[in-house]
Amino acid sequence: MGMSVTISAATAQDAEQIFRLQYLCFQSEAELYGNYRIDPLVQTLASVRDEIAADLVFVARLGEEVVGSVRGSTDENGTGRIGRLCVHPRLQGHGLGSRLLRAAENGLADERAATRFELHTGERSEGNLRLYRKAGYARVGDTTGEDGVRLIRLEKEAVAPEFVASA
Repeated sequence: MGMSVTISAATAQDAEQIFRLQYLCFQSEAELYGNYRIDPLVQTLASVRDEIAADLVFVARLGEEVVGSVRGSTDENGTGRIGRLCVHPRLQGHGLGSRLLRAAENGLADERAATRFELHTGERSEGNLRLYRKAGYARVGDTTGEDGVRLIRLEKEAVAPEFVASA
């Protein structure tokens, strides 16, 4: 009998597992760009801890192991910024990325009043682009990150919850 993966808010105790998972997951991105100084690989553990304290951070757990994570914050204009979405390589392709993305969107809309969502990914990251397009994101521009990687910016409007009138 297998265990199911659960999605929940991250706690301070998850910081080290998130840090290690991020480092593992973003190796393939670094290889794709020939750049091992991309932001997720040079982020410090202290910075991950700070994000858990300040932002909405969700994790996917398989038992006690953190096998996926995503972070979100909201700016002063109500834009939910989603980033650092990652899933352990052995569990990719099973819908965990989509589940984590939805958790971030729902959390940002419900807890931080986000009215739209924005994220970015590297221009060569076809798998990521496919995931985001399938989730309803559209390309709105591009930029170059501080690490020199060409990024595609995507966004979508937050969907207002539907209320059913009762008689």
